[in-house]
Amino acid sequence: MMPTAAFADAIRELPELADLRDVIERFGDRAETHVLATVRHDGVEFPIIGVVVGATRPSAPTLALVGGVHGLERIGTRVVLAGMHTIATFLTWDRMLNAALADLRVVFLPLLNPVGMWMRRRCNGSGVDLMRNAPPHPDASATPLVGGQRVSNKLPWYQGDEGAPMQLESRVLCDFIREWVFPARQSIVLDVHSGFGTVDRIWFPYAYTRRPFPSLAEVYALKRLLDETLPNHVYAMEPISSSYLVQGDLWDHLYDEHGDGRSPDTRHRTLDQAHRLPREPRYRGPFLPLTLELGSWLWVKKNPRQLFDVLGGFNPIRPHRLRRTLRRHIPLIEFLLRAVAGAEIWSVFDGHERQRMESEAFSLWFT
Repeated sequence: MMPTAAFADAIRELPELADLRDVIERFGDRAETHVLATVRHDGVEFPIIGVVVGATRPSAPTLALVGGVHGLERIGTRVVLAGMHTIATFLTWDRMLNAALADLRVVFLPLLNPVGMWMRRRCNGSGVDLMRNAPPHPDASATPLVGGQRVSNKLPWYQGDEGAPMQLESRVLCDFIREWVFPARQSIVLDVHSGFGTVDRIWFPYAYTRRPFPSLAEVYALKRLLDETLPNHVYAMEPISSSYLVQGDLWDHLYDEHGDGRSPDTRHRTLDQAHRLPREPRYRGPFLPLTLELGSWLWVKKNPRQLFDVLGGFNPIRPHRLRRTLRRHIPLIEFLLRAVAGAEIWSVFDGHERQRMESEAFSLWFT
């Protein structure tokens, strides 16, 4: 159970925390709840909560759902909570899911940045954009300003001081993924954001370069599987670098640390070099960190008055649009749950097949 007495003030201040408490109660003894850290601001202690459901064996296939990295994007937390509610309810009657979770793990980090959400700001309480806060790759490029800046924490997209440790919230995310996701023999992360364009996009690494990342074949295979399984889905799946370049992206940092089966001295090589080199596993892999970027401009287009609310540029305001958004992405979560469980079927290639998949993916996304 979430320790409601210790965080009563935080729950009163943030309805999302009250909803998280309720969904944890719905899971009952099927879930492990971890208070990963507390963040204190203006006398209120806000918890950062992680929830683990299913197999505890480290190598179990794992799906991670993450939300609330940016405080203004409350819909990300809401989507994760909706997914948690559906899974918790399934577990009360669905024998198939209960059986699957004997060899499958689902982990949730629905609200990483509670102070930012409470303050109605993109950044955390120190003015740092958490998704620009990882140590930048030595070869990183960045789109000016939006890709990260160190001028001032009064401006958006502030990375933090050069050489400073990562922010507490960033470290919490990294530690949670290392503990519960890295050891899995296959894993997928879905980090839910909003605020770009009128189309819902599924972005994959790298954010710091326009060069393809080493798991291009696997993410292309996942795209084909999504298209075949849910042919009427609404998502544009593409590299994040096709929209802008970012320094200090946490998922780039974690992907490189994981290595996706490649040794530390080979994982930054070009795709053409990487697939010819011997694989030296650190973890089992594959590890596919994905970002669901909800196209919030569509909500603004339908209701321009939202722009007069600081949250209106990032969230559906009208109740019927909120409900539509929350039910819209449940099929994707269910698909990813099945995809990570069956990854050994759709994501394993011999050398020739890998080369063909990479070639098709390169033609689709990088030409």
